[in-house]
Amino acid sequence: MTFARRDHINDPETIPRMPAWVTAARPDTLEDVAFLSGAALAHLHLVLARVDVPHALLRDRLALRAAEACVAFSGRPERAGELRDALHLLRPGDLPGPAGEICLTWRRAVERPVSIKALGRALPSLEPGQIAAWVDAEKGAPVTRAAMVLETGLTEAPRADVPALILADAALAQAIGWDHVVPLLAGSLKRADLRERGEDLRLACHRAVVASAIEAARLAADLARRAAHLKAVAPKLRAKGAGEAVEMFLTRDAVAPLVLPLPDRAARRLCDRLVELGAVRELTGRDTFRLYGV
Repeated sequence: MTFARRDHINDPETIPRMPAWVTAARPDTLEDVAFLSGAALAHLHLVLARVDVPHALLRDRLALRAAEACVAFSGRPERAGELRDALHLLRPGDLPGPAGEICLTWRRAVERPVSIKALGRALPSLEPGQIAAWVDAEKGAPVTRAAMVLETGLTEAPRADVPALILADAALAQAIGWDHVVPLLAGSLKRADLRERGEDLRLACHRAVVASAIEAARLAADLARRAAHLKAVAPKLRAKGAGEAVEMFLTRDAVAPLVLPLPDRAARRLCDRLVELGAVRELTGRDTFRLYGV
């Protein structure tokens, strides 16, 4: 009985969907939205506790979504495709540009367990004491705490959207008990929301958490199924270094053949084989300078 239950937990097809009463509701009051955000976070918490979810890959993809939103907040035109290019097609010594830097910042923020040191690595422009003061000072329920951190950051540094949003998500993660930052706020906040304060900002944060938790849970279930398929076809790959390459696909939003632990031609053949097996997708639609991801 114990073994059957464990197999059930590890089956990605058993990941429950967010309840319809959460996804379909359109509440207006702070009280009702706060109730829904709590329900959405509770469901997402259960999803993230599952071992079949590729957690590093999920965080990396959510980081891309958050970066895309922050780039849009800044008025720049780059979207997900351009951000992937800025990160994965850089040559040694090249600079990623302003949009690429935003994407790199979010990726660094989700790579390591939440700590002042890890956040300082992602946000080198902030002093550790300042990070600690922003993240640790606020108490209360998770979303309320995150909203207060966001308000503090935006008030003290009005143009520093990215650090404020990262630290707000860090506060949210700490309040819930997650080991890593899970980007939720930036992807569903509107640019106008960042000008709000007090109760209006809390309302916007609750709404953003509901929308992003729904999307994160859906994405987690999708990636769990895709990761299971990739692991299933891995034994068919005979190239030396294929096992290490598979692990890279399971932890990164996008992978360029040139970073795989194989010679260039073999790496491209491996990627084509994985596409043929339905285990990864080509993400760019180009004939050259291709990127691949689960």
